[in-house]
Parts: sequence; structure tokens; C-alpha cells
Amino acid sequence: MDLEELTVMGLPLHPLIVHAVVVLLPLAALALVVGTLWPAARRRLGIVTPGLALVVLVLTPITILSGEALMADVGPVPSVLAHERLAQMLPPWVIALAVVAALQWAWFRWRPEPEGERRRASHRAVTLALAAAAIVVAVGGTTLVILIGEAGARSVWG
Repeated sequence: MDLEELTVMGLPLHPLIVHAVVVLLPLAALALVVGTLWPAARRRLGIVTPGLALVVLVLTPITILSGEALMADVGPVPSVLAHERLAQMLPPWVIALAVVAALQWAWFRWRPEPEGERRRASHRAVTLALAAAAIVVAVGGTTLVILIGEAGARSVWG
């Protein structure tokens, strides 16, 4: 993809699309944590949580590419380079968020009914592992998005 083509009506794509990631990632993270802690909410959210995480997974590389295109125009300003370094750390968190959201949705949708004490213990272990993973990726991804956004705002307004 040619980085110079990443504009919309002459405006750089990055400041337009970055807000989708800034809003949708914490929203997906919140849905994941709420679904982890509140079974009724998880049932109501259903496929919405992994769907939101999938949208963030698709938008993140587009946002990073559009940021690289904008940086090519702006030049290697130290604050922009700091923003870029932080942004390069986001994809693993977004992938983890999508994977955990999909696993959580699938587990609670298709898990077999536990029969016997041993199976109940294994179900509890999987549920707790998914809960821990959900909280870690939600907090980590949201924190990183806040740090990236703060660094981006400093590079524009600082």
C-alpha cells in the first residue's frame, strides 16, 4: 500500500481513523470485563464483544499505516517518534483482546455441562483463566491506548 494515498478528501486519514480505535478498544475492553464479571451482561452482549474486538483488530493496522504516512509528511520530530514507539506496541494487545473475547464467547456458548467434581473444577479453572486474561488484556490495551493518545496529543499540541 502506498502511504501517500492514505488521505480522505485531502485530509490525512490518521486523525480521522485514530478516534475509532481510541473509542472502540476501551469499549470492547469494558464489554469483555463486564461480561467476565456479570453473566447476565455476557449473555446480552453475546457476539457484540468479540465483534467489537474484531473491528479494533482490523482498524489498528490501518491506523498505524496512516500514522506512518502522516509521519513521512511531518518528519522525525521527537514527540512524533515517541508516539510511534508506543503505537508499535499496540498490535499484540489488540490481537490478545480479540483472541480472549472470542475464546470467552465460545467457551460460554458451547462448553459442555460439567458432570462430576473433577469436571466442575476444570470448568472453574478455565473460567478463572479466561477472567484473568480478560482483565489483563483489557487493562493493558486500554492503558496503552491512553498513553499513545496522550503522546499523540503532545506531538500535535505540545
